[in-house]
Parts: sequence; C-alpha cells; structure tokens
Amino acid sequence: SSGINAEWPLRPGSQLYLETCIPALGNVYCIAQSYRAESSHTRRHLSEFTHIEGELPFITFEQLLQALEDLVCDTAERIMTSKHSQLVLDINPNFKVPQRPFKRMDYRDALQYCKEHDIKKEDGTHFEFGDDIPEAPERKMTDMIGEPILLCRFPKAMKSFYMQPDLADPIVTESVDLLLPNVGEIIGGSMRIYDEKELDAGFKREGISPDNYYWYVDQRKYGTTPHGGYGLGLERYLMWLLNSNNVRETCLYPRTADRCKP
Repeated sequence: SSGINAEWPLRPGSQLYLETCIPALGNVYCIAQSYRAESSHTRRHLSEFTHIEGELPFITFEQLLQALEDLVCDTAERIMTSKHSQLVLDINPNFKVPQRPFKRMDYRDALQYCKEHDIKKEDGTHFEFGDDIPEAPERKMTDMIGEPILLCRFPKAMKSFYMQPDLADPIVTESVDLLLPNVGEIIGGSMRIYDEKELDAGFKREGISPDNYYWYVDQRKYGTTPHGGYGLGLERYLMWLLNSNNVRETCLYPRTADRCKP
C-alpha cells in the first residue's frame, strides 16, 4: 500500500532524494536526523544522529575528495577563528586544524598496512580482500598513522548498489571513508552510478527490486550527470573536535540500540 495508512521505514538518509535535485539546483545539501536499525554497541554509534549530506554534480572522484577536505577544514577554521574558539580549547587545548591535502590510502593498502603492523581480526587472522575492517582495528590503524586518512576504493561487493565502479579497476568502487584520529570514520561518500545499465546491474547484485526506485532509475533513463556525494555524522565530527571518547557525550539525548527514551 502507498496510502496514508501504509507503514514507512525510519529515514536512513536523504542521498537518493538529493540526487533528484541536482539537475535543477546544482550543489545540494540536507541536514536532518537519520536512523540506523543495526545493533551496534560501539563508542561511535547512535541509532539517531544528525546527518549532513551533500551531492555535487560535474565532479571527478579527486574533486569529491577535495570537497571533503574543505568541508572538514573550513568548518574547523571558522570555529577556531570565531569568538567561540575558546570553548573548544577549554575542552581540547591541543586542537589544531589539520593540513590539506589529507593522506590518501586505498582499501588494498589498508589491508597491507594491517598485516605489516599486526592488526588482526578477532579470530587472530589477517584481513583479506573483501573483509570489512571493524571499528576497533580501523581506529587502531588511524591512531597509529596519526593524521586524517581518505580511505578509498572499497570492493564493489562491500558497497551499495549506487556506487560508481572504478574504471581502472572495476571490482572496486570510487568510494571513500574519511578517518580521523581518536574517532575513525566520520564521513562516507562515493561517486554515484549515472548509467542506467550499470545501475540495473547494481540492483541485481544486491538482490533489490528496482520497482520502488523507478524515480531514481528514471534520472538515468532521461539524463543525468557524473556526480558524487557524502554523508557526515555531526556527532562524530564533534567527537574529533572536542577529543571526546564517546559519541554519547556529543549528543543531547543519545538514542542507541538499547536506549530510546531520554
């Protein structure tokens, strides 16, 4: 049913809807609450969080990476040159705006780094191609490197149906996670598929019916542009800015997998 009495899922994000706005508006963004249903019990996970999302047309993957650097650094620079900077320094006296460009590291290189530095899975084995690097070992790697990392080109099988394959290496995608010391991932982004046949292949790979996404497919059918976008978790950004140990400290009323009411 699609009527007013139909059941609707909690909002996971605005990305697909923002993509529909690109042809008319160009660069677009949304700041709203998003929700996650997975049972994640880590120091950086919330079930409800403030999601800052953007979609950018007519860009390359490298330009997307530069946009993420600018987002993080420009925001920090504005805070630290404002009258509110002392509030940050009172909590995190060692905070400094990071230098651009950030370190680039491909997913394959991260696997090799983990092997060379004895960062292993819970069962004591090394990470292999296709493995997801969980929160704790990812943060250990990030803290050892000690600077922001743009972790790029994850395997296609690990990522969502809409992520653009890398033309030079089609088994990986033009995808990126921004990792910051003491926090780990604060941004996820990618270039988006803009070819209808490639998008259809993505639906089939994920076992998703395209019927409910007809409006998304139509954009590719009737014309779109190369474009990319990202989602940033505001509470995680604040964790980094304030050197906080838990995302619950940067949220007024944290909702988690086992806590819904204030």
